[in-house]
Order: sequence, then structure tokens, then C-alpha cells
Amino acid sequence: MEWAGTQPWSAGKVGLSGVSYLSSLQWRVAALNPPHLAAINPWEGWNDTYREVARHGGIPETSFWPYIWERWGASTTGIEDLEAETAAHPFLDAFWASKVPPLEDIRVPAYVVASWADQGLHTRGTLEGFRRISSAQKWLDVHGRKKWAYYYEPELVERQRAFFDHFLLDRTGTGIESWPRVRAEVRERYQEGTWRDAEQWPLEDVGYRRLHLRAGDGALDWAAPATEEEAGYDGLGSGLAPRRATFEIIFPEAVELVGHVTATLWMSADEAEDMDVFLALFKLDAQGRQVGFPYYGQFEDGPVAVGWQRASHRELDPERSTAYLPVLAHRRALPLVPGERPGWTSRCGPRAPGSRRGRSCCWWSRAATSCGTRAT
Repeated sequence: MEWAGTQPWSAGKVGLSGVSYLSSLQWRVAALNPPHLAAINPWEGWNDTYREVARHGGIPETSFWPYIWERWGASTTGIEDLEAETAAHPFLDAFWASKVPPLEDIRVPAYVVASWADQGLHTRGTLEGFRRISSAQKWLDVHGRKKWAYYYEPELVERQRAFFDHFLLDRTGTGIESWPRVRAEVRERYQEGTWRDAEQWPLEDVGYRRLHLRAGDGALDWAAPATEEEAGYDGLGSGLAPRRATFEIIFPEAVELVGHVTATLWMSADEAEDMDVFLALFKLDAQGRQVGFPYYGQFEDGPVAVGWQRASHRELDPERSTAYLPVLAHRRALPLVPGERPGWTSRCGPRAPGSRRGRSCCWWSRAATSCGTRAT
């Protein structure tokens, strides 16, 4: 950074841009406030390695995390064994804390781009990064497309050029003075959506409402059930038995769901001390068919939003959690006790789908354990 900023051919101002890992590095560099860093463009990049990559909801990531270690493991010096480190550090200890940059220390201008479609890796960290950095000049775009393709769209290349021309070359007439502070794409389906302008994230005009799971008839309802109801399924069984609990609501009029979504669950596992719960929010069309959305930056038939939760990691961080944005503490294990149903709040999202009249949202929950499970 400082080498580039002090070369004879340099304007003395350096910018950073890139997707995924090239974005994650920007949070870490910018938090150091190097003298010649003038602007950053984090384009979908995590910043909390434990919560956003290695252990979603406390569940070890066993596919992508070992994969990147094997793929990028070539080095002339020692490298970290990501898989072994994840196993050796099951909780959010000093090791993982050392990998979280102090976002509030970032003060340079930032053009941050997030995606609703990369929830398994970058969505949460990018939005949290924008919310927490101290930059006086910062902008956020939230799209619903595939991250690498969107980065190279001609219109977006021009936005990047305008941003860096303004802050690195001091050019006037770039137009960024008229940019809305936040742009969010409300998605109808893949490659189809409407952009909304706002002044902040989370969006200032969003109102949160509570829906209740009705286990008796599998409905999502605005009214709470009159009596306690129970839904059960065998997470690891065989045959045609259901592997999940599903709840559905049909909207009588057009509605936009923009912001965070959480689920408060009371669950038990009759013969286990722990279980991994997977949550998903789907959009269905008027005929009951699933409407596909990009997922993990690659697939086109995914859910609207997803969430993960290991039951023993249900304890919240009281200092960081809010009513609609729970943050897990990950400091200790709280095993399940047979016969008891502890309640916990899981994070699923954020998301921004739109639904027309007569279309529905379907919420399903699946738990994997060595025995049957119960969901209420």
C-alpha cells in the first residue's frame, strides 16, 4: 500500500477494490488507516471469520473452508491449517477474535456492494461492515445477482470508475454527489427486481411484524395459536416420513419483505444433547411452485433466505443483539436436556423479496440429530 502510494508515477492516493477474499482483505487493511489509502470498494466480503465462514450458527463448515485451504495452500512459508484450527477452536476465543478487524476504525470513503444471494459466505459481513464503519462518505448497493458477474457488468464498472476518479484523481463531474446513500434491489425472482433508494441500512421505512408458527395446520399466521401445538419429524430417518417442518402464509395483497428475519423456536431432541437446525424461507407462486433465487453466488434455484443454528450455541451476546438482529455469543456449550424445550432465536437472512397478491412464503425448519426431533 505505502509502496504504491510513494512511487514517482503514483498520484499519492491508493484505492482497493475486489470481490470475496479480495473484499475481506479490504476491511483489515482499511482498519489500519495507512496514510496513502484514499478509498475502498469492498464487494461482498466477510469480516467475522468464525460467525460468517468457519462456524455458521456454531455448526462447523466442512466443505468450502477445507476446500480453500487445499486450493490456496501453496506457499513458500508456513500457512494455517484452516480445518485443524476450526476443530481446535470450537468457540469464539482469542484465536478467532484476532481475525476480526475493528470496523469502527475505518474512516476512508467506501463504496460497499453486498448481495442477498451470498448468505452462506458474504451477505452478513458486508452489510455489517457498511453499518459499522465510521466513514463519513459511504454508499451501499445491495443486489440479488451473482457476485462475480455483477462486478463486471458495464454499468457497475462505470460506478466503480466514478467512485475512484472522484477520490483518487480529484475529478469533478463524476456524479457520486447525487448517489443515494443506500440502493437495495427488491427481488421478484432471479434477474427481476425493483431498486429502492434509502438513507440508511437497515432501511428507515421498514416495519417489523411478528408471524406465528401453527404446527397444527402448518400455517404462518399473524395471530398466535390459542393452544400449544407440536410438529415432529425424524431428521435422519429413512423412508417417506417428512424430514422437516413446513409453515406457509398466502398474502392477500402485494407485500415487500426487506430487512432482517429471525425465528424464535422451542425444540427438543428426545435422545440427544445437541442438534443442528437449518432454516429457510422460500417464495412460492400462485400455483404453489417455488420461485428460484440466486444462492451462494452460484445457484439460481435457491431460497430467499437461510439460517443455521447448533442448539448448544443458542446463547446470545446481550451487548450486540437487538430485537431483530440476534448475535450469538459462541462462548460455551449449553447441551439439551431430554424432555425440556429451551427457546432460542435464530437469524435467517437478511432478504428482500417482493410478493404479489396470491403468492406465498413458505418457512421450513429441519434438524439433524441422531434421533427424532420436535419443533413448536
